[in-house]
Amino acid sequence: MPVLHTLRRDARGLLLVLLAAAALHTAPAPAAAADEPGWTAEPAAGTAAARPGGARPYFYLEGAPAAVLEDRLALTNTTDQERTVTLRGADAYNTADGALAARPAASGAPGAPGGAGSWFSFGAGATVKIPPRTRAVVPFTVTVPPASPPGDHPAAVIAAEAGREVGVRVHLRVSGPTLAALTVEDVAVRGRGAAAVVAYTLVNRGNVALAPELDVRADGVLGEVPGRGPRTLPVELLPGQRVELTEPWPGAPVLDRVRVRLTVTAPGGARADAAASAWFVPWRAAGWTGLGLLALGGTASAALFLVRRRGPWRRPADGGAPGGPSGKPGATTPAPEHELTGASR
Repeated sequence: MPVLHTLRRDARGLLLVLLAAAALHTAPAPAAAADEPGWTAEPAAGTAAARPGGARPYFYLEGAPAAVLEDRLALTNTTDQERTVTLRGADAYNTADGALAARPAASGAPGAPGGAGSWFSFGAGATVKIPPRTRAVVPFTVTVPPASPPGDHPAAVIAAEAGREVGVRVHLRVSGPTLAALTVEDVAVRGRGAAAVVAYTLVNRGNVALAPELDVRADGVLGEVPGRGPRTLPVELLPGQRVELTEPWPGAPVLDRVRVRLTVTAPGGARADAAASAWFVPWRAAGWTGLGLLALGGTASAALFLVRRRGPWRRPADGGAPGGPSGKPGATTPAPEHELTGASR
């Protein structure tokens, strides 16, 4: 027995060792340091648009045409090796679904290179070397062209290294009259039931960025239909930009003809309305109903034929062949007409 007990104890120990080795072998490896940028870019501490502690989420610059505006970008190297970061200005724009993006350096899109992205100049040069574990502050200027129109000119500072890019938003406004204006276009209802959505297009017709609010209301032939109350859209609509959006509509009816009205407002007095009509029909049920009506119509037509075919025959007084008053074969006396409700035509 002592020998058997010893063997069992050794077997347990060997099993524990094997399990530990397996766990070490199958445990996920930590993310490689190469997957991390190793540096950050952000506005240097300042007072404009500052968060508690002096941090700023973005740059805000404003000036008249021909003004030269100044600010500073902070680059922090968090690794043990030197980093070489390239800086440039870029135009900001809305993607089709409303997200914000910066145009690439070689973009041929409207607004590049003559947009606000071309107004940037970096005092320390477009290429900055950052020693290990060091924070570098890079000054830059924005020179507003003399003929620049007033309003918002969205832009960004782009920092890049080895194919990685970090964008820092720049709210850039040229002094002068501002106009908040928008339109709602291409309203349509898509889908049915819980999957129903209201699709529409928003266009910023003014010269300032907008934070729009949407209100959806609907009226049906069978009465008022629940819409969606006012809510702020998760979109910042930049001047001159067009975005295509969809609004979930869980209150869409099952059977009705509905007119949907959209009202969009934004700070500054911007307001726009648009509407669209849509049918809501449970097509499966409608299909079965249609087949039933076709079958019913066919039966009614056959019954009408039989009623007319089996009308009384008049035999002539001389007992000859069936006929009408003229005595011609095949002629019959017309049966009286009856109004058949629901007969198929």
